[in-house]
Amino acid sequence: MVSDVGPPPGGERAFLWRDGSLQPADGTLPTAGTRLSLADSWLLSDGRVRRVDLHRQRFLRGCAEVGSVSEETAAAFWQAALGTLPRSGDWFPRVELSAGEPGELRLRVRPAPSRGGPVSVWVSDTADPRTAPRLKGPDLDALGALRDRAVERGAQEALLTTESGVVLEAGYASVLWWDGERLCVPSPELPVLGGVTTAVIQERAARLGVPVSPRQVPVEELAGKEVWLVNALHGIRPVRSWVGTSIWPGPALRAPEWQEWLAGESGEVRR
Repeated sequence: MVSDVGPPPGGERAFLWRDGSLQPADGTLPTAGTRLSLADSWLLSDGRVRRVDLHRQRFLRGCAEVGSVSEETAAAFWQAALGTLPRSGDWFPRVELSAGEPGELRLRVRPAPSRGGPVSVWVSDTADPRTAPRLKGPDLDALGALRDRAVERGAQEALLTTESGVVLEAGYASVLWWDGERLCVPSPELPVLGGVTTAVIQERAARLGVPVSPRQVPVEELAGKEVWLVNALHGIRPVRSWVGTSIWPGPALRAPEWQEWLAGESGEVRR
């Protein structure tokens, strides 16, 4: 199997779905900037992933919504992709469905970027650039450009809001915050992506009896609160500072215990 070989040390390998199997791209994979209908990625450490089943559900649900490949094709591609993943090392694989009819299914096995700790967040002063906020993929380039603007301002991420200033999510992460003993998330009625890590955190909250409140709040209501950015790569990152606004961060009192728990949630990929 390809997974026994894996990507070259420190390098990336890419595969295309052709004639019912994954085949090495051999330099033919489209470059960055190619339009995507869907994408999904996760942290893979020594063959272990956190809740890859939820990533599968999101990707296959997106394929069904886009409709450019059949359900059977998408499921077969996903299973083949898991079988192609390396069993050792830290990786950040990404599955893709290109825009167009029919869509092209692709796998990129990429070295994992370095993971960060507490994060500074720029409150964007521009309109939400997303065209398909409930799908991961079509807006990755626009969100990357927005994060570049955040970096220019001394932050690592950008916060997206509605025109009226209601909190949505960050460019590449979901936003959660604590209000007293309540864990708060943006209302599902808002245009936000269903985050896998957010779902895992909410599952634990339910087990512990921690109330979870979907809310629509202006940025100002985050002042003094413990706020987290969460995603598959970094896990939980508490906000340490806000840029472009007068609000201040609250102390990250709960983050260490939840981070320790989340770090132990990865399971071996079943191929």
